[in-house]
Amino acid sequence: MTSRTAEIERNTLETQIRLSINLDGQGQSSFETGVPFLDHMLDQIARHGLIDMTVVAKGDLEIDAHHTVEDIGITLGQAFAKALGDKKGIFRYGHAYVPLDESLSRVVVDFSGRPGLFYQVEFKRAMIGQFDVDLFREFFQGFVNHAGVSLHIDNLKAGNAHHIAETVFKAFGRAVRQAITLDPRMAGMMPSTKGCL
Repeated sequence: MTSRTAEIERNTLETQIRLSINLDGQGQSSFETGVPFLDHMLDQIARHGLIDMTVVAKGDLEIDAHHTVEDIGITLGQAFAKALGDKKGIFRYGHAYVPLDESLSRVVVDFSGRPGLFYQVEFKRAMIGQFDVDLFREFFQGFVNHAGVSLHIDNLKAGNAHHIAETVFKAFGRAVRQAITLDPRMAGMMPSTKGCL
């Protein structure tokens, strides 16, 4: 089997990011982003997606975390696109429902090659600790635009803000894991009637 790995380096005047992934990993991860709550959420993706992931980022956090969070989403999307290549043999679609106590979220993803984010998550407060909850949308928008996926994220039952965020990121990890898994019945075929994704 061809190695489904990628290393991406993204340098702008606002952020410097180095990111590596192994889509066929065991969920091992290491994060140094300067944004602790984002590290916690990225760990959910790695663990529940069984994706080995390393992220080292230096951003203009003296302004706020916006550029760092968005650019990590962009870089992660680029890494997925590179690691998946032509996408032959993958399941393509994935979905997951994940609860955490009173909160419940659903994520559905299609590695279609067409970027689209459909995000229905409302928080009752603007911050989780020092983290601005508006930045979750920015992270996923960056990912979607550069991975070329259609991504539906719906929080179905809301409660504690931390719980909502965890259900979203855990469900995202599990939905992605399902979609990128190689289907033995596809035997390297393209999961599209178009012949390409």
